[in-house]
Amino acid sequence: MSEHSSEPEVQKGSSNNNLIFAVVILLLVAGVAAFILLKPEDKPVQVVEDIVSEQAPVVEYQEPEPEPEPEVTEPEPEPVVVDTAPERTPEPVPDVEPLPTLNESDDVVIARMDEVLSDQVMSLMVTDDLIRRGVVYVDNIAKGKVALSHAPVERPKESFKVIEGDILTIDPNSYERYTPYVKLFTSLSAAQVIRMYDEYKPLINEAYAEIGYEGDAFTGTLEEAIDVLLDTPEPKGDMPLIRNSVTYQYAYSEWESLPDAQKQLLRMGPENMKKVKAALRNIKAELEK
Repeated sequence: MSEHSSEPEVQKGSSNNNLIFAVVILLLVAGVAAFILLKPEDKPVQVVEDIVSEQAPVVEYQEPEPEPEPEVTEPEPEPVVVDTAPERTPEPVPDVEPLPTLNESDDVVIARMDEVLSDQVMSLMVTDDLIRRGVVYVDNIAKGKVALSHAPVERPKESFKVIEGDILTIDPNSYERYTPYVKLFTSLSAAQVIRMYDEYKPLINEAYAEIGYEGDAFTGTLEEAIDVLLDTPEPKGDMPLIRNSVTYQYAYSEWESLPDAQKQLLRMGPENMKKVKAALRNIKAELEK
C-alpha cells in the first residue's frame, strides 16, 4: 500500500515544481518588463514586445507540463508486486531422512533403540532381521502361541528351577530370570513405543505382508496380542506342578489349558506380570488414541 501512494506523490511534486518554475519565469518577465517601462527609452513598447517574444517559449512551455499527470494513473505498482513475490516463498521443510529397505533396516533400528536403552538391556536383543522377528512373534502371540525361533530377544541363560516338597512348585528365584526382560519392556514409555512404531510402520507393514497378510492390518493384530496377554489370569498363590519326563506341567487343568503365550507370562512370576500388564495397558491406550 505504501508503494501505491508514494508514486503519485512524486508526480504531484514534479507538477508543482513546474508550476512554481513557470510562475517564477512570469515574475521575472513581469519584473524585466516593469524595469524597461520605467526607463526613458524611445520605444518602450517595442522593447517589451521583444522581451515577451523572447520569453514566450518559456511561458508557452507551461502548457505541455500537465502531460505528466496521465502518468499518475499508469499501473506503476504492478512491477513492485512482482518484485516482492519471491519474498513470500515458504520456508523450506527440513529434510526427513528416508527409511532404509527392510533388508537393510537392522542397523538403523538397533541404533535408534540404542539411543534410549541401556547397554545391558540392548545385550538381550537379537539383532538380525529384527523387524521381521517382531512381526512374526506378535502375530503368534495374537493366536496365543509363542514363536521361540522368532523371538526378538535372547532366551534366559539360567535354567528353570523348582522346589520339591510335598507338592512341586516353581522356585521364586526362577522368576528373576525374566526381570531383565521386564526392564527392557518397561524402560520405554508407551509414547516412545508408539513413536517408534509409527516411525517404522511402513517397514512393519511390509514385513507383515510378506507372511500373507494385509500390511495395514498389523495394528489390529498388535492390539489382539496385547489383549491375549492382558487376559492372563493372575494366581493367588503357588501353582502346583507335575513332572512330565524332562518337562513340567501345571497340575491344574485350568492353568495347563491356557494358551502358551499366557503360560509364558505366568512363568515370569506375579510381580513381573503386573509390570508387564501395566505397560501393555499404557501401550494399548496410546494405540487407541
